[in-house]
Amino acid sequence: MAERLYECMFLLDSGKFAQDRPGTEEAVKGLLDKCGGEILAAAPWQDGKLPYLIEGHKKGCHYLTYVKMDGSQVGELARLCKLNDLILRHLVIDHTEHGGLFHEKLVPALASHVAGSGEEERQEARSGRGRW
Repeated sequence: MAERLYECMFLLDSGKFAQDRPGTEEAVKGLLDKCGGEILAAAPWQDGKLPYLIEGHKKGCHYLTYVKMDGSQVGELARLCKLNDLILRHLVIDHTEHGGLFHEKLVPALASHVAGSGEEERQEARSGRGRW
């Protein structure tokens, strides 16, 4: 099967992510590597309270990745996610038909989010202006 473009959102155990951020990021990237995925961009997206309990967790960390991967490996990725106690939930979206948008907008947007992570909020706090 041909390689396809995917957006993968992982809901991670927030406590484990806070204790060992590099280790949890490597664990997620390791799962994608086992499935033959080429990571185009990856970053933590949001960490916070969940709207309802998920496997007994009140908080979770959303970790967003953009990946090029063989479509036949999506099932294997789902299986590995279910076996991993770090990952509470996951979502995989196929963006192959939107290849131009994917490379021109989505991947650069995540890269700029990572590059500027928190800088805008720090500047607002220094100037005395809040977000709201």
